[in-house]
Amino acid sequence: MPQLRPIRSLLPSRSAGLSDADAGHAVTRRPVEPTPAEETVVNSAVYRDGRKTATPATLSEALASLPDASSMAWIGMYRPNDAQLYAAAKQFDLHELAVEDAIVAHQRPKLERYGKTLFVVLRAARYCDETERVEFGELHVFCGPTFVLTVRHSESPDLSAVRRRMESNPDLLRLGPEAVLYAILDAVVDGYAPVVAGLQNDIDEIETEVFSGAPGVSRRIYELTREVIEFQRATRPLLGMLRGLSAGFEKYNTDEELQRYLRDVTDHATVVVERADGFRQLLGNILTVNATLVSQEQNEEMRNLTQASYAQNEEIKKVSAWAAILFAPTLIGTVYGMNFDHMPELHCVGGYPFALSLMMLTCAGLYTIFKRRGWL
Repeated sequence: MPQLRPIRSLLPSRSAGLSDADAGHAVTRRPVEPTPAEETVVNSAVYRDGRKTATPATLSEALASLPDASSMAWIGMYRPNDAQLYAAAKQFDLHELAVEDAIVAHQRPKLERYGKTLFVVLRAARYCDETERVEFGELHVFCGPTFVLTVRHSESPDLSAVRRRMESNPDLLRLGPEAVLYAILDAVVDGYAPVVAGLQNDIDEIETEVFSGAPGVSRRIYELTREVIEFQRATRPLLGMLRGLSAGFEKYNTDEELQRYLRDVTDHATVVVERADGFRQLLGNILTVNATLVSQEQNEEMRNLTQASYAQNEEIKKVSAWAAILFAPTLIGTVYGMNFDHMPELHCVGGYPFALSLMMLTCAGLYTIFKRRGWL
């Protein structure tokens, strides 16, 4: 299978890992409290010409710190409640439908444009080595002409690393909010690489377990298949989103450097989606092979039981045949051993030889019959 390419030279190198904590894709809503939006702001900065010019404490200060239309504010929020998110939406004049999606969460990856503002939903993923499971997070990005507002519902992706990377590359950062959006997309897509590697390792282990006859492998196949399906739900919509961004290059006069950047992100996303599709198909084949092997094992056990039953029946027939052969002389001897006075054979001179001959003839006849029928 094709491998993910190394990190693009457009951005400085960084670690492919994600932060250790991840809230997963299940987002627990907290009660609405009348607390200011600033309490959930984890990072805030204003940039001009690719350089940081201010670190405002409030959202209103961030907007007021913009010296001109060529400047940009980048605000990061972490798990805001409803009131806090509505306060931020009021400051940045965000569309109510986009805000509603950000509040409800549990959204599939998508890209929507509300006037001059882009609303992007992304599903970050990380592979947990301890539990051998894929954990998902949710990220919402509002990208306007002079601002980028990120709303995280989990620890991943690590946007602080994205911010440091962008600040170390002023030539890219001066391209504005779209550059930040593409950098976030890049971080999310690159974060899928360890997940792909982890899933590949799990599949390799499952293949070994299937052919070694390990118990419980069917359950593991089923659980891993569910994770792959969830991973597909997080990655497959990215291709449509990236195609939508590409379609607007000419209309929105996207910088050529960003166009190359987006095509590179698209290449990485395509590889991830193809790998995920291959994983699902491979797991289906493994499940079929496992079912075949289990069926063959059951058939082998049934065949062994049938052979054991057949052998037992043969022994029973032999015992029954010899019991019948021995019963015949016993019956004759019992009749002639009753010693009644009026038995005609009792005083016969040839009675004894006759009884012995009858016993031998009966036994010989029964033996011949059983031998021909294969009982002996």
